[in-house]
Amino acid sequence: MKENYTTWVRVYNNIEDQNLTVHWHGLSQRADIFSDGTPQVSQWPIAPFNYFDYAITPHVGDAGSYFYHSHIGMQALTASGVLIVDDIEADPLPYPYDHDISLLFQDFYNKNDSIMEAGLIRNPFQWTGEPEAILINGRSGNSSFSNASDATCTPEVIRISPGESYRIRLISNTALSFITLGVEDHNNLTIIEADGEYTKPWSTDRIQIGSGQRFSLLFQAKSEQELRTANKTQFWLRYENRDRPTNVSGYALLQYELGYQTLPSSLPERPPVRLPTDRKNITTWSEHALESLNPASTNDFPTLSEVTRTVYITMGQIIRDGFYNGSFHGIVQWAQNNLVYQTESSQRNNSIPYLIQVYTTGTTPNYTAALANNGWDPTSNNHAFPALVGEVLDIVWLSNSGPTGGWDFHPMHAHGAHYYDIGSGNGTYNATANELHFKNYTPAKRDTTMLHRYAVSGEKNTTAGWRAWRIRVTEDNVGAWMMHCHILAHTYMGSQTVWVFGDAASILDKFLVQPYVDGYLNFGGDAYGNESYDPFADGVYRRRR
Repeated sequence: MKENYTTWVRVYNNIEDQNLTVHWHGLSQRADIFSDGTPQVSQWPIAPFNYFDYAITPHVGDAGSYFYHSHIGMQALTASGVLIVDDIEADPLPYPYDHDISLLFQDFYNKNDSIMEAGLIRNPFQWTGEPEAILINGRSGNSSFSNASDATCTPEVIRISPGESYRIRLISNTALSFITLGVEDHNNLTIIEADGEYTKPWSTDRIQIGSGQRFSLLFQAKSEQELRTANKTQFWLRYENRDRPTNVSGYALLQYELGYQTLPSSLPERPPVRLPTDRKNITTWSEHALESLNPASTNDFPTLSEVTRTVYITMGQIIRDGFYNGSFHGIVQWAQNNLVYQTESSQRNNSIPYLIQVYTTGTTPNYTAALANNGWDPTSNNHAFPALVGEVLDIVWLSNSGPTGGWDFHPMHAHGAHYYDIGSGNGTYNATANELHFKNYTPAKRDTTMLHRYAVSGEKNTTAGWRAWRIRVTEDNVGAWMMHCHILAHTYMGSQTVWVFGDAASILDKFLVQPYVDGYLNFGGDAYGNESYDPFADGVYRRRR
């Protein structure tokens, strides 16, 4: 795709017994609000054997690395792929390079979606378990080239030429895994993009990447002379998960194309790259380090004095109809400020999507009621977090140990608009102290950043650890958007919030109203097609017969 151009993508749902949507992860969809791919929030899902035309319009400044995935259940385990937005002006690029390589990270489970989903809502609760492998471009890197039972078990081979420059895009669509990686004898890795925004160059010896995150590396290949000096042309990329009870790891192979070569017959006996395991290194990596390359983004960063409201959201497990005594007895859910949002329940109840309600009822969540209730409106079925145009929000995610006394990490993702990531830390958030970081530093805009765990276990129901975002609510980003943990199981268990930016008037003033949008307003409406008929409406901005 390309900046400032609209692309239409027709998505077919050929799953006979499940609905489907597709989310364009990282793209704000602020120009195409019915195309964000969030069922019961921005759109009705695509019914079996129907299709839907998604409109995608990246804005100037959106060039970067993205991916698409289903936003229903655990479908994103396999229903996903890389999405690249090219610069509208290809020459000169902010960072010139000779070649472009994408590496997509995924988790592999040796069980199907329905089994995992059933366990997550079962009484008693049953966890999905840990992934059997982490895949790079569909390969686990757990078996050697000579004795693998299947090609998908071998390492991904990254072929490069001596002396050439590469943009290597690291894109994580893992269901769970928080990954750290390094490259043998290549310990100067330069990040130039994070979550779809060019950054000032930042050098590091390793990469940490959680579900939903993306980074681009500007990679300078070794010269032929350097390779002759090293007397080798093949180097291992080692990756490992972090902060989980089971260690999962694998290899990819960086191979310089220099004459005839054979692939290694075996994997390394010992990892050729040592990756940190201590908590301080994990929780401080890249903090207050990545800055935007875009002057407009830097100049628009709000100071603390401009913040109109701080919303604290405490994330923790709750147990319904049961208890915990070392094992779970009952139904386990994830709640944010005691609010559990499960998309699948909304679908079963045929709940009207939040954005559709704006069009059909002319109402949005009760702002006054939300202010009195930890940010969300409890007065109706519309349990959402409202925000008004003109507000500058600090959203502070807090980690609670819940009934088990254990903390988890959470890659937190925002739809609708990128935010300024203003940091994280242990203990409690102190806005005044944190603001001192921004005297000579302006954070890059992000869409997915990590709420770390700073201890494995401790006292039950104790809050410790925070991640803070700063975001302007403007006429440009009005709509109904989700903010949620990007661990698939946590999302399925309720770790999601719905936000409505703008009141009804500001949303309806920006976008066309009936009859131009009526095909989107009902499940199976005429914005959706099947083998019997084409869609009547194919976008908010144009209509066809």
